[in-house]
Amino acid sequence: MATEFVFNERLGIELPLLQKAWEDYAPARQEGILAQWESIRGTIPDRIHDIEQIINTKQDQLGVEENFERSCKLNWEIAELASVINDLWLWYRTHQDINLKLHL
Repeated sequence: MATEFVFNERLGIELPLLQKAWEDYAPARQEGILAQWESIRGTIPDRIHDIEQIINTKQDQLGVEENFERSCKLNWEIAELASVINDLWLWYRTHQDINLKLHL
């Protein structure tokens, strides 16, 4: 099933990458893909928690940083990490009901 998922370096998880239309997969294959996605999806809250810890550390550093360039760099890193969290939540929420939709 690895061909239906590709590791996304930025998000730190595998994302679905279907090679053909969903309807063209056999029902057993669809179930396998869904099972793998649910396993991956289940790791998203932990991944978000880990990133939040990194953001907290960077915010602590920012609070005492006196160098303007370093402050700007920390701000940029925090913003990028917040963007990753946002994207992870989108993946988590967008696909939480995929199994229900397929069986309706």
